[in-house]
Amino acid sequence: MWNENKSLVLSKIAVIAFMVLLLACAVLAPRLVARLIGMSAMANAAGSALFLWTLYVGCIPAGALLVNLYMLLRRISAGSVFVKENVSTLRLISWCLFVGGIICIASSLYYAPWLPIGIAAAFMGLVVCVVKNVIAKAVSLQDDADYTI
Repeated sequence: MWNENKSLVLSKIAVIAFMVLLLACAVLAPRLVARLIGMSAMANAAGSALFLWTLYVGCIPAGALLVNLYMLLRRISAGSVFVKENVSTLRLISWCLFVGGIICIASSLYYAPWLPIGIAAAFMGLVVCVVKNVIAKAVSLQDDADYTI
């Protein structure tokens, strides 16, 4: 039967899989970009340097996001849910999404298909920011309850 622990394990495995995919994307970026340029006239017009810049710069917030997400899942599986560390981690995750969104939106100036990816990343940053605010309020309420006699 499916339970919370299995869900956390699956989430950790998925995060690790995305870390591996991100690393593979970084290593294979020149080949991937060359293939894209060969298939798309719009990409060909932009040239490979801009695509490589977007991919390599975008790997920084993506990697930070995945590392922080894994740390968040580890704390949650250890039973630490409403703690200040999780609020800080969610804040970092939301900023990583906003930075990734900005990178993609800026890259849409040379390749329009980056725009929906950037908008989606920024929207997810907003969602995570709202979740962070909810968790921060829960941490505050829990702290108040802990200090009440």
